[in-house]
Amino acid sequence: MTENLDLPAAPANRHTVHAKGREKLLAHAAMLLFAALIAGSFSFGGMAAQHLEAGPLTLWRYLMTMVVMGVLTFGVLGVPFTKPRRVWRYALLGGLIAVYMLTMFAALEFTSPVQTGAVFTLMPLISAGFALLFIGQKTRPDVMIALVIAALGAIWVIFRADIGAILSFDVGRGELIYFVGVICHGAYVPLIRKFGQGENPVAFGFWVVVFTIPWLLPTGAVPLAETDFAALPGAVWATIAYLSIVTTAITFMLLQYASMRLPAPKVLGYGYLTPTFIILLEGLLGHGWASPAVFLGALVTAAGLLVMGLLRD
Repeated sequence: MTENLDLPAAPANRHTVHAKGREKLLAHAAMLLFAALIAGSFSFGGMAAQHLEAGPLTLWRYLMTMVVMGVLTFGVLGVPFTKPRRVWRYALLGGLIAVYMLTMFAALEFTSPVQTGAVFTLMPLISAGFALLFIGQKTRPDVMIALVIAALGAIWVIFRADIGAILSFDVGRGELIYFVGVICHGAYVPLIRKFGQGENPVAFGFWVVVFTIPWLLPTGAVPLAETDFAALPGAVWATIAYLSIVTTAITFMLLQYASMRLPAPKVLGYGYLTPTFIILLEGLLGHGWASPAVFLGALVTAAGLLVMGLLRD
């Protein structure tokens, strides 16, 4: 009698395992797309930063993002509208993202997209430290080795296979500014997992956007109100649209989805691919193509990420 009662549980368990496997595979695909989209924010953001300061640029972007995500969340996806609970969670996450975005645009006024991409690759290791601190999530040695392999390939790509450039790397003002933002974003990912349990991920992302805006008002409200929008070139408008719809609304959902299904180091490990996508995008924009040696570094990065993805959590 006991054996008959135990038999039906096996298919359900196998179904659960397969479902979780599919979800993790989709989470990895989401982060691959995330890396490609984020690369555009560096190149296009650098173009927009030439015409508008970090404060008003970031505020404008998030006001548009709030509208886009609101329509997407409560209109297209039909998520029931509910008031946010424990508002302090959204305020904290919004503050971290606000600092990250402000420092990114501020850094692009002083340095190139490729150099900011170099600083971006520090995020997975920083996130691993915060994951241990906030949620007790440890990074196993084999995952750490995969991250290091990916990092080495990323550094090779960032400096265009120039050993001299690597050895003479001098941290400038822009890199230091952006490093502060990278620390904030590194803390943001494990905190999503800590604070977002049981919440609708899309609605959660919307409220984070809403509570990011108050942090941006002190540096952006007055300059944005005084901006002569008619005098701005079309490239700025196109960039704002891209940043608002693609690299904020869409990447928010991609990061939210993956963060609930993968460990923090694995999630941000895909950041190592961002410099590779930046190199490709800079070439498409007419700024020159990378050498075959640089693409070899991209291959090393991809191999490290592949190993990391195959390792158990």
